[in-house]
Amino acid sequence: MNIELMRFRVKPGKTERVDQWLQFLSSNMPAVLETLEGERMYVETIFSETLDGAQYLYWYSIQGRGGTEVRDSAHWIDAKHLEYWDECIDPEFTPQTLATRVSMIPQRILEQMQ
Repeated sequence: MNIELMRFRVKPGKTERVDQWLQFLSSNMPAVLETLEGERMYVETIFSETLDGAQYLYWYSIQGRGGTEVRDSAHWIDAKHLEYWDECIDPEFTPQTLATRVSMIPQRILEQMQ
């Protein structure tokens, strides 16, 4: 199982488009959840923050091993998600992976994930 928190910088001027992107995901949640099965993604949450005038998105996830990569998906929701990604995420910024220090998941939940 992989537990991860990553930070990505949003391109300047793309805040409104990011809002549309996140609304798109929220509005199409049944399709989003359908794709998570193939990815073996148990939890995926997106956070946002503005620091020193720059907007950042944080992805928190708990994922099982052997899932499909989002870029390998043929699902329409993933294709649209990647369009937004390419338009909004700054490729000049090296994504930051925050270090996992402690993970607290009850055993009964871990057993359900596996």
